[in-house]
Amino acid sequence: MATQQLTKNQSLVLDALTHAEGPLSAYTILDKLRDHGFRAPLQVYRALDKLLEFGLIHRLESMNSFVACAHPDHHHHDHGVTAFAICEDCGQVTEMHDEGMEERLSVLAGKQHFKTEKTTIEIRGHCQNCTHS
Repeated sequence: MATQQLTKNQSLVLDALTHAEGPLSAYTILDKLRDHGFRAPLQVYRALDKLLEFGLIHRLESMNSFVACAHPDHHHHDHGVTAFAICEDCGQVTEMHDEGMEERLSVLAGKQHFKTEKTTIEIRGHCQNCTHS
Protein backbone atom coordinates (compact mmCIF):
# COMPACT_ATOMS: atom_id res chain seq x y z
CA MET A 1 0.00 0.00 0.00
CA ALA A 2 1.35 3.41 -0.92
CA THR A 3 1.65 5.89 1.92
CA GLN A 4 -0.25 8.53 -0.09
CA GLN A 5 -3.40 6.40 0.45
CA LEU A 6 -3.16 6.71 4.22
CA THR A 7 -5.28 9.08 6.23
CA LYS A 8 -3.58 12.03 7.94
CA ASN A 9 -3.60 10.26 11.32
CA GLN A 10 -2.26 7.02 9.85
CA SER A 11 0.54 8.92 8.12
CA LEU A 12 1.46 10.75 11.32
CA VAL A 13 1.57 7.51 13.35
CA LEU A 14 3.60 5.74 10.67
CA ASP A 15 6.02 8.67 10.51
CA ALA A 16 6.44 8.62 14.31
CA LEU A 17 7.25 4.90 14.22
CA THR A 18 9.53 5.18 11.20
CA HIS A 19 11.64 7.87 12.86
CA ALA A 20 11.63 6.34 16.36
CA GLU A 21 14.84 5.03 17.91
CA GLY A 22 13.00 1.91 19.08
CA PRO A 23 9.54 0.47 19.66
CA LEU A 24 6.81 2.84 20.83
CA SER A 25 3.71 2.19 22.90
CA ALA A 26 0.41 3.69 21.82
CA TYR A 27 0.57 6.20 24.67
CA THR A 28 4.09 7.29 23.71
CA ILE A 29 2.83 7.83 20.16
CA LEU A 30 -0.08 9.85 21.55
CA ASP A 31 2.35 12.05 23.52
CA LYS A 32 4.53 12.59 20.44
CA LEU A 33 1.55 13.58 18.30
CA ARG A 34 -0.36 15.88 20.67
CA ASP A 35 0.91 18.93 18.75
CA HIS A 36 -0.62 17.41 15.60
CA GLY A 37 -4.14 17.30 17.06
CA PHE A 38 -4.11 13.87 18.71
CA ARG A 39 -6.10 14.05 21.92
CA ALA A 40 -7.36 10.53 22.65
CA PRO A 41 -5.81 7.07 22.67
CA LEU A 42 -8.59 5.87 20.36
CA GLN A 43 -7.18 8.05 17.56
CA VAL A 44 -3.83 6.28 17.87
CA TYR A 45 -5.35 2.80 18.19
CA ARG A 46 -7.49 3.26 15.08
CA ALA A 47 -4.43 4.32 13.06
CA LEU A 48 -2.35 1.46 14.49
CA ASP A 49 -5.05 -1.09 13.63
CA LYS A 50 -5.11 0.05 10.00
CA LEU A 51 -1.31 0.21 9.72
CA LEU A 52 -1.12 -3.36 11.09
CA GLU A 53 -3.76 -4.43 8.58
CA PHE A 54 -1.76 -2.82 5.74
CA GLY A 55 1.43 -4.56 6.91
CA LEU A 56 3.28 -1.29 7.45
CA ILE A 57 3.97 -1.85 11.14
CA HIS A 58 4.36 -4.75 13.57
CA ARG A 59 3.19 -5.22 17.13
CA LEU A 60 5.72 -6.56 19.60
CA GLU A 61 3.46 -8.53 21.92
CA SER A 62 5.96 -8.95 24.75
CA MET A 63 6.56 -5.21 24.91
CA ASN A 64 3.03 -4.04 24.06
CA SER A 65 4.60 -1.69 21.54
CA PHE A 66 4.89 -1.11 17.81
CA VAL A 67 7.65 -0.77 15.20
CA ALA A 68 7.61 0.25 11.56
CA CYS A 69 8.03 -2.66 9.18
CA ALA A 70 11.62 -2.89 7.95
CA HIS A 71 10.42 -4.22 4.58
CA PRO A 72 7.00 -2.67 3.88
CA ASP A 73 7.25 -3.43 0.15
CA HIS A 74 7.66 -7.16 0.79
CA HIS A 75 4.67 -9.16 1.83
CA HIS A 76 6.06 -11.39 4.58
CA HIS A 77 3.26 -10.21 6.82
CA ASP A 78 0.64 -11.74 4.53
CA HIS A 79 1.65 -15.34 5.03
CA GLY A 80 5.04 -15.74 6.55
CA VAL A 81 6.98 -15.75 9.74
CA THR A 82 8.39 -12.54 11.15
CA ALA A 83 11.04 -12.76 13.84
CA PHE A 84 12.35 -9.92 15.94
CA ALA A 85 15.64 -9.78 17.83
CA ILE A 86 15.08 -7.46 20.79
CA CYS A 87 18.07 -6.18 22.75
CA GLU A 88 17.44 -6.21 26.50
CA ASP A 89 20.02 -3.45 27.02
CA CYS A 90 19.48 -0.77 24.38
CA GLY A 91 16.02 -1.75 23.10
CA GLN A 92 17.14 -2.10 19.47
CA VAL A 93 14.75 -4.24 17.43
CA THR A 94 15.89 -6.06 14.30
CA GLU A 95 13.28 -7.59 11.99
CA MET A 96 14.21 -10.90 10.37
CA HIS A 97 12.71 -13.26 7.81
CA ASP A 98 13.96 -16.73 6.92
CA GLU A 99 12.26 -19.09 4.48
CA GLY A 100 13.83 -22.17 6.08
CA MET A 101 12.42 -21.25 9.48
CA GLU A 102 9.09 -20.51 7.87
CA GLU A 103 8.99 -23.91 6.14
CA ARG A 104 10.00 -25.79 9.31
CA LEU A 105 7.32 -24.09 11.41
CA SER A 106 4.76 -24.80 8.69
CA VAL A 107 5.68 -28.50 8.78
CA LEU A 108 5.42 -28.55 12.59
CA ALA A 109 2.02 -26.87 12.54
CA GLY A 110 0.84 -29.21 9.75
CA LYS A 111 1.75 -32.26 11.83
CA GLN A 112 -0.66 -30.93 14.44
CA HIS A 113 -3.31 -30.21 11.78
CA PHE A 114 -3.02 -26.58 12.76
CA LYS A 115 -3.59 -23.87 10.15
CA THR A 116 -1.48 -20.85 10.98
CA GLU A 117 -2.58 -17.33 10.11
CA LYS A 118 0.24 -15.30 11.60
CA THR A 119 3.49 -16.22 13.28
CA THR A 120 5.63 -13.73 15.16
CA ILE A 121 8.73 -14.75 17.04
CA GLU A 122 10.39 -12.47 19.57
CA ILE A 123 13.95 -13.33 20.50
CA ARG A 124 15.26 -11.44 23.50
CA GLY A 125 18.94 -11.05 24.27
CA HIS A 126 21.80 -8.64 23.66
CA CYS A 127 22.78 -7.01 20.36
CA GLN A 128 26.35 -6.99 19.07
CA ASN A 129 26.98 -3.43 20.24
CA CYS A 130 25.84 -4.13 23.81
CA THR A 131 27.64 -7.48 23.97
CA HIS A 132 30.96 -5.84 23.11
CA SER A 133 30.53 -2.77 25.31
